[in-house]
Amino acid sequence: MMNYIKKVKSLWTRISSYEKRLLSIQEALGRIELRQNDGNDSLSLGSHEFKVFSQWGEDGIIQMILRHVRISNALFVEFGVENYLESNTRFLLINNNWSGLVIDGSPDNVAYIKSDPIYWRHNLKADCAFITKDNINEILKKNGALGDIGLLSVDIDGNDYWVWGAIDVVNPRIVVCEYNSLWGDTLSVTTPYHSSFSRTKAHYSNLYFGASISALTELAKSKGYSLVGSNTAGNNIFFVRNDLLGDLCVLTPQDVWVQSQFRESRDKLGNLTYLSFAERLDLISDMPLVNLNDGQQYSINKLLIDKSV
Repeated sequence: MMNYIKKVKSLWTRISSYEKRLLSIQEALGRIELRQNDGNDSLSLGSHEFKVFSQWGEDGIIQMILRHVRISNALFVEFGVENYLESNTRFLLINNNWSGLVIDGSPDNVAYIKSDPIYWRHNLKADCAFITKDNINEILKKNGALGDIGLLSVDIDGNDYWVWGAIDVVNPRIVVCEYNSLWGDTLSVTTPYHSSFSRTKAHYSNLYFGASISALTELAKSKGYSLVGSNTAGNNIFFVRNDLLGDLCVLTPQDVWVQSQFRESRDKLGNLTYLSFAERLDLISDMPLVNLNDGQQYSINKLLIDKSV
């Protein structure tokens, strides 16, 4: 009986995922049709958004960037993928026939990925690991991800700045990285590094995580990359290696920062609270951030009020 219940639950999960996928495809077709009809060949990334497997339109943005950036090694690395049904690189794997490495800290998620038909139909490798700045290079080397690769996608809901900063065994041509819109477009800040950082455990609201757009842009510059845009949702930014920019526009954080409208804040019981942007920021105003200009920690409220720190 228990085995039967498990099978029913598994089937229901798959049906639900297919339903979500169909909705995503519907939205993607609408975006593609709109773009074709408006005759706009702008290099603005937002105008090229569509989503099939990505969360916010990254599928379309990546396809647009690929029309401007030559790729010699069609290999991607993405971490923080959960069960990989929704991701920044799944469309690359299926549509462009790339190879890839995906990493997630949950054994159940990795088992799910390996049981998905996509795993034998394409050259995909899934590794189970909780990523830190100290182990990321070894994980990449162990899985054969080295040197010049096509794309790196960083989304681990916390230590993104620190982990990307530590990576030195791959030299991706395109980098996609999550930023926290709450930190604004001028402050160069990130949550302090903790090797076991968990977004939900760090603060019940699920809002306290990651780095600002300015912090990630400065890090990108130090690694030889330029900011070329963001998605319209206000959570993912895109960088291209300087030697491959071509006719892509180099932008500033102020050019592309978006005040996020999605309301993912939670109460202490884990229920959505639907707070406004200002209310979200106020809820975590006493939490510390590292000011990367001086390496010191300050409360979010002090950073926002006292611009001299």
